[in-house]
Amino acid sequence: MNKMIIKGGHRLSGNVTIGGAKNSTVALIPAAILADTPVQFDMVPNILDVHNLMVILESMNVSSDFADGILNVDPTTINESSLPSKAIKSLRASYYFMGALLGRFGRAKITFPGGDNIGPRPIDQHIKAFEAMGAKVENDGDEIIITTDEDGLHGAQIFLDVVSVGATINAILAAVKAKGSTVIRNAAKEPEIIDVVTFLNNMGAKIRGAGTDVIRIEGVESLRAKNTHIIIPDRIEAGTYLSMAAAYGDGVKIQNVIPEHLESFIAKLQEMGIDLQINEDSIYVPKTEELKNIEIKTMPYPGFATDLQQPITPLLLMAAGDSTIIDTIYPKRTKHISELKKMGAKIRYDEGNGTIIVSHTDALVGSKIEAGEIRAGASEMIAGLMAQGTTVIDNANNILRGYDNIIDKLTNLNAVVELVNDES
Repeated sequence: MNKMIIKGGHRLSGNVTIGGAKNSTVALIPAAILADTPVQFDMVPNILDVHNLMVILESMNVSSDFADGILNVDPTTINESSLPSKAIKSLRASYYFMGALLGRFGRAKITFPGGDNIGPRPIDQHIKAFEAMGAKVENDGDEIIITTDEDGLHGAQIFLDVVSVGATINAILAAVKAKGSTVIRNAAKEPEIIDVVTFLNNMGAKIRGAGTDVIRIEGVESLRAKNTHIIIPDRIEAGTYLSMAAAYGDGVKIQNVIPEHLESFIAKLQEMGIDLQINEDSIYVPKTEELKNIEIKTMPYPGFATDLQQPITPLLLMAAGDSTIIDTIYPKRTKHISELKKMGAKIRYDEGNGTIIVSHTDALVGSKIEAGEIRAGASEMIAGLMAQGTTVIDNANNILRGYDNIIDKLTNLNAVVELVNDES
């Protein structure tokens, strides 16, 4: 386990380059086992989730190697085997192996991340999609066992009751080699879904409608990679650095971004009074002295991303008056609040109406806090940069799960930050 130690008071300046999208990568790696050839990805972020997924691949006799943003995956000698429970439980997105194994072998057995049983959520829509295509799904303790009869999966009409990125991608992975036509309605529209579909289509899949709420899939017999797939930039990482630069920067340029993927987030920064300079693939954030309070409501894409409500919170502490956040996707995404309070932040959660109220805070003080999950950790990291004194963030591995080469990138922006192995 690692600690992140941040010495606050060093204002940020310079350039930072955004890595490949985590939320694409964690779906693309399981999707690679559907290929009948070796696969290569470029712009792969150097995050813990990638290394954990490689451990899972190895358990299936799928070789992989990763260096300098290039990940090679060879699924041609894949074997069905028990997947490592520890690696599976370390990341939620390992559930994409359900759809990928089902698409490859017509069956799958997987420990659900965190040992969750099948309940009304979060994977009921995944299960609904698999069952519509002819799969039988059973729950044995914390294992999910999915099987098909001798005819395998078949095309189906699938209507998702809630907009779910995970269920949309899992349904695609299962359907891409299924016999016949599949239609997914009320599909999620995130750019990461388009990225996964682009990868599959370039190998010969027949998928239309990615980025809309209706996705149509004609099953194919074989998928063969013909080129390297370049992963799209991470819009959540970009939004995190935009918030960081606006909160404590003297002029920061964020490079390798797709501004169209951040329109709802950018709109809120501009509403606060930040004069962003938006270019084709970069955004410059000038030093801003006065900020206005705003209201945020998270929504499915293209609305304001739930993954960005925590990273924007330290910036809201600098605004005049009270800002409010309502997270309609994950209302309980509040693990950062108690930690920011330890630093002197004026922030509270009104359980009655599910609203986070962020009030103007003159100064933050370095403290010993804990990263409860990825985006909470990002919020605390930004607060640590802004604070007076030293902040120690325990369980910093949660930050490393989602942020590419974070120490190097912060150091290059003039931050004083280090990662220390916690031997205790």
